[in-house]
Amino acid sequence: MDALNIVSYVFIGIGLFFNLVGVVGLHRLPDMYTKLHAATKCTTFGSIFLITAVIVQAAGTWVLEGAYSSQSVMCIHAVLVLVALLVTNATGAHAIARAAHRSGEKPARAVVDDLEAKEND
Repeated sequence: MDALNIVSYVFIGIGLFFNLVGVVGLHRLPDMYTKLHAATKCTTFGSIFLITAVIVQAAGTWVLEGAYSSQSVMCIHAVLVLVALLVTNATGAHAIARAAHRSGEKPARAVVDDLEAKEND
């Protein structure tokens, strides 16, 4: 087993760990806000590591072949997917949390709500 595969397997293992933590968070956490936090943060990090494993494997094969190949196209697509994921996941989570707050969804525990205080003033 060469170093390229070992690095890829390490990234895959880390990515699977973060995704597993996100799944456990979805099942165990009490309210929508904490579940949203677990779903977006953990799966974002998990996806980053999984996509990085794809990039490492594709770039390594691309460099070893030394020519333009389907591996180079996969590497470029993986980078574009990673950028899109980083932008859209955080933005989507913010939009969902804001919509939940505006619709009156309350957290499971008593927290200080600065937004509600500003709306009441």
